[in-house]
Amino acid sequence: MAEDWEQRLREHGFRITPQRQLVLEAVETLRHGTPEEILTEVQHTASGVNLSTVYRTLEVLEAVGLVTHAHIGHGAPTYHAIDEHVHIHLVCDACGEVQSVPAAVADAFARDLQKTYGFHTDISHVSIHGRCSACVAKPDAVRETIEDA
Repeated sequence: MAEDWEQRLREHGFRITPQRQLVLEAVETLRHGTPEEILTEVQHTASGVNLSTVYRTLEVLEAVGLVTHAHIGHGAPTYHAIDEHVHIHLVCDACGEVQSVPAAVADAFARDLQKTYGFHTDISHVSIHGRCSACVAKPDAVRETIEDA
């Protein structure tokens, strides 16, 4: 990671800063993190970093192709490193777990959207909400599912 991110920043005219390195490391550690979660992770090392610095840094890292974001919930976007394989997010509405699954599971859906509607899907931003297998297996999940219907 070290040489690649530094080279990408330089190629795009950005300086290498400790804050950029800390934010990128936090994104990689968290795997999926909101700016607030990334800030908390960064502040373990550098307590003086603030949320606006994290947002600005994420914008730079996204502009140079090191991170990307998805809208997993109703709040802030969730960031993850681009070096991961393209994936979609399965979001458990009961426990909040976010699971990454290969984007290939949605290939037929994306092809159908393109064929039927002429719509080209950016599958990397897809989030599907529901309940994870652990929450479905809980005895209360059956009652909650019936109550939701």
